Amino acid sequence: MVAIVDGGSTKCDWVILDDFKKVFMKTETIGFNPNNIAAELIVPEIEKNINLNAVRNSITKVFFYGSGCGIPENCAIIERELHRFFTKAEVKAKEDLMAAAYAAYNGTPAIVCILGTGSNSCYFDGKKLKIKLPSLGFLIGDEGSGSSIGKQLVRRFFMQKLPEDLHHQFEETYHLTIEEALKNMYHTSRPNAYLADFNKFVVERKEHPYFQKMVFEEMMNFFDYQVLPYEESKEAEINFIGSIAYYYENILRSAAAELNLNVGHVVQKPIEGLVDYHIKYIL
Repeated sequence: MVAIVDGGSTKCDWVILDDFKKVFMKTETIGFNPNNIAAELIVPEIEKNINLNAVRNSITKVFFYGSGCGIPENCAIIERELHRFFTKAEVKAKEDLMAAAYAAYNGTPAIVCILGTGSNSCYFDGKKLKIKLPSLGFLIGDEGSGSSIGKQLVRRFFMQKLPEDLHHQFEETYHLTIEEALKNMYHTSRPNAYLADFNKFVVERKEHPYFQKMVFEEMMNFFDYQVLPYEESKEAEINFIGSIAYYYENILRSAAAELNLNVGHVVQKPIEGLVDYHIKYIL
């Protein structure tokens, strides 16, 4: 059996294929971004999943594509920890951009972007991945991402920048104190996922003019930092993977139109396209 994993910072989507390349199982775990979770917590989290426990000794290959796996040291952490659980498997970890490129590929070279808990971009010609820009993480990067929009919302709430109606609704929804917010941002293992979770509030009110403007500015920021530096940006199709791109698609497309950029398709979850690519080209 083969495991194919799309590993975001918030959660991982798992697909298990049988020996005939047919889908045997689909399941989820929390996200395993090595920048945000201690390595020793990865195996205990996988062990909580009864479906993965049932097949752990039948898995012979694991293809893991994850947030935070853009550097060899983090890939090594993931490979080591997954091999501790899947002891009979060959484990390969690669960055999440590779999964996005595979999932979005339709035979034409394109710029591929991730807009989920974090954000990133690359250019994929069907064979080679070109990454012009680094991923700086949620503290100083991740423009346009869920964590960035969540950070904006929490900051504006505490600094009393939200309109009165949104301020009261946020207050009634979360009853959030500054002590609780600081604890979750600075003293927990997954602060980026904590901040990204506040997008539920924004998405439910995304037609509000204030949030339209706030999210539009975030998307313009993303294009400025993560897309325009590619010389292909004015001609190539720009495809998006991730929940933030999906939920704010109209605003995303408006920002792209402002810059005369060509947004192609927007896919919420790359896992199905990723599995198809493996069946066609890798396995």
